Amino acid sequence: MRFLRQSLTGLFLVSVTLALLVFAGSLVRDAVQDRMNAEPRMPPQRERVFAVNVDLARAETVAPVLTAFGQIQSRRTLDIRAAASGTVIELSPDFEEGAQVQAGDLLLRIDPADAQSAFDRAQSDVQDAEADGREATRALGLAEDELAAAREQADLRERAFQRQVDLEQRGVGTAAAVETAELAASSARQAVLTRRQALSTAQARVDQAATRLDRARIAMAEAQRRLNDTEMRAQFDGSLADVTAVQGGLVSTNEKLAQLVDDTALEVALRISTPQYARLLDDDGRLAPLPVTVTLNVMGIGLDATGVLTRDSAAVGEGQTGRLIFARLDQARGFKPGDFVTVRVTEPEIGDVVRLPATSLAADGTVLVLVEDDRLTPLPVALVRRQGDDVLLRGDGLAGSEVVRERSPLLGEGIKVRPLRSDDRGAQAPPDSQTMLELTEDRRARLMAYVEANSAMPAEIKSSILARLQEPQVPAQMVERLESRMGG
Repeated sequence: MRFLRQSLTGLFLVSVTLALLVFAGSLVRDAVQDRMNAEPRMPPQRERVFAVNVDLARAETVAPVLTAFGQIQSRRTLDIRAAASGTVIELSPDFEEGAQVQAGDLLLRIDPADAQSAFDRAQSDVQDAEADGREATRALGLAEDELAAAREQADLRERAFQRQVDLEQRGVGTAAAVETAELAASSARQAVLTRRQALSTAQARVDQAATRLDRARIAMAEAQRRLNDTEMRAQFDGSLADVTAVQGGLVSTNEKLAQLVDDTALEVALRISTPQYARLLDDDGRLAPLPVTVTLNVMGIGLDATGVLTRDSAAVGEGQTGRLIFARLDQARGFKPGDFVTVRVTEPEIGDVVRLPATSLAADGTVLVLVEDDRLTPLPVALVRRQGDDVLLRGDGLAGSEVVRERSPLLGEGIKVRPLRSDDRGAQAPPDSQTMLELTEDRRARLMAYVEANSAMPAEIKSSILARLQEPQVPAQMVERLESRMGG
């Protein structure tokens, strides 16, 4: 009985379990069917709005600035070469690297002994030629006097001959006397011819003496030039460079001794592309005299100079491209030939253009403008010029529109945005970084001591930096560069 009771109990429990499983399966099936048959319910979605920076496009007239790099050079550079060979016996105290000289200053003197001897000999030859000339002149005077006397003698003999002829015709004279008188007259005429020949010889001697004197004077002038060539003098005001001569050294003809550079007549040479060169031409196809600004950044201080374009190269160098142009500088204080500088050329003005950041222009030549309901739409534009981080654009309907400053892949046509205009950006933007510093006395003294002890720094730049360090506020960039070189 007990076994039967336990078996029935187990069977009951199994039946109840199966019933519960069937009931649970039915509930799950009904729930799945209800879920599948129910209509989908979508939660309400909100349109995403992007915050963008916009600028109002304004049409204006802009003078573009062409930026390039160039090198400072002098318009007058003279190689000082030895015009004579010999030993350098005298050297100017200013004949050294970087020394300033004035026009006409004696730079060096080469031993003039040989040249002086040649000049003395030439001078003696001139004196001899002058003496020969004076002697020839005196001989010419004597020849003229002798010719005059011979002519007078010939006249007397001729009159005597005529008297004998008259006497013979009157029957007083004899034929022998007539013949004797005729022979005497003929001899007198022959004497005149001889004296005339002597006069011609004397005149020729005078001419030869004059020619000999001219040659002697030419030789003396040449000797004088050779003597003068032993002295080297400065041809214009300037500075000396590449000095190689020393006192007591032996130099040869045409040997380069130094280079004289006019550091007040400076210009900058810069190479630009052909399209850039074409924009600088005037209506006649010549380089326009446009203003330029030259900047040399040294130790946080920018040396600036102004000038004007003057000319371009006659031909493109072998293996070169573009055009080489030159600009003359006005009062380029602190600049030296060889400096590598930044050159900014102010181009002719361009009208009816809009200046925008370069990030606003897409690769397809469009910008995004703000339309009604703060939505974006692309607008085709034409790129006129790039100016650093900005671009100059033209386009129908561009002027007066609000343009997105920075393009993003998330922005496109029809996107709703929240525009941030210049006033809003000014209120939200963080303050600019401090560019001027107030130095403590110890820090200022340390910087000034470093600048004064720097022998490699040019004197003009050193004085300019010291003057800036003495001001109440000093540029942070200059302080940072000086301290980086100090190592602290």
